[in-house]
Amino acid sequence: MIPVVSRNDPIRRKIETLSTQLSLPTVRRALGILEGEHPSGKIGGGYDYQGIRAYETGDEARLIDWHSSARMGRPMVVERERMVTSKSWLLMDAGVEMLASTPHAEVTATVASNALRLFAALCLRRSDEVSLVLADNKTISRIPCQGGFASFESTLDHALSQQFLHPRNIDALLGYAERIRDSNSLIVIATDETAIQNKHIESIRKLAQTHPLILVSVATLNPLAPNNAIKHITDGYTGCRLPAFLRKPQLGLEVQTHRHYQNLALKRDLTRTGSQLMHVSSSESMLTEFTRTLSTAHLTSSKRQVRQLGTVQ
Repeated sequence: MIPVVSRNDPIRRKIETLSTQLSLPTVRRALGILEGEHPSGKIGGGYDYQGIRAYETGDEARLIDWHSSARMGRPMVVERERMVTSKSWLLMDAGVEMLASTPHAEVTATVASNALRLFAALCLRRSDEVSLVLADNKTISRIPCQGGFASFESTLDHALSQQFLHPRNIDALLGYAERIRDSNSLIVIATDETAIQNKHIESIRKLAQTHPLILVSVATLNPLAPNNAIKHITDGYTGCRLPAFLRKPQLGLEVQTHRHYQNLALKRDLTRTGSQLMHVSSSESMLTEFTRTLSTAHLTSSKRQVRQLGTVQ
């Protein structure tokens, strides 16, 4: 088990602040981008229209239909069919492997749980029904979260205090996700970078065909790098200290190169399936990566709109 993260933790305080200060249009835009609800690159593409109305304060500029606006002489917003339901599933690897250290000397499970807190804050702000799922080699626990964000934090803290006693079982976790019948509901899976193997890619592809999928991959400490934040590294299974002669720059570089290649391959496969990968090394970098993902998607959407305007003219 891991100690419950203190409410004085700066990242946790930032997430709690976000849960109260973010406006509903901002939350919808953020989750919509991550779920893949962005305008198509082709003119006339995108989701089915539900209706069209005049632009109002608080509406997203990306939803303006420029053809209709030109005909009406004022900005018009198209309301598109939402391709996800009002349910969100937050799945976390609860195996003992999640007690490993990150390059910034954080516990991997702490970073993963903070990522779930961030997504829970957004989903609950959108009034989604949130379910928390924790899985290891012995059990899979589904915990419905009733109430607001404070209630979710309390539920998560209590659940995590009883986990991380058995080895992980990613196959069972992905199998549970595949059995979620609520098609198009958002699924967030949090684990470390060593968990997803080539044999799991096909399951992820199938899952991405029916659900918006976000995979949070937490980086673990490179045990062979000589300049780590942790001076003495201990093997998590045997309890033995890693010999100093193994911690050499050459060996550390080989491990780093191998992990980098694996992450690039995983990101490529997830991108092909329309899923999102957040590869983070700390709670702080998790927030930074989340902001960067939204900013990049927003800029891409804006460039598409500019190209469409140029074509119309």
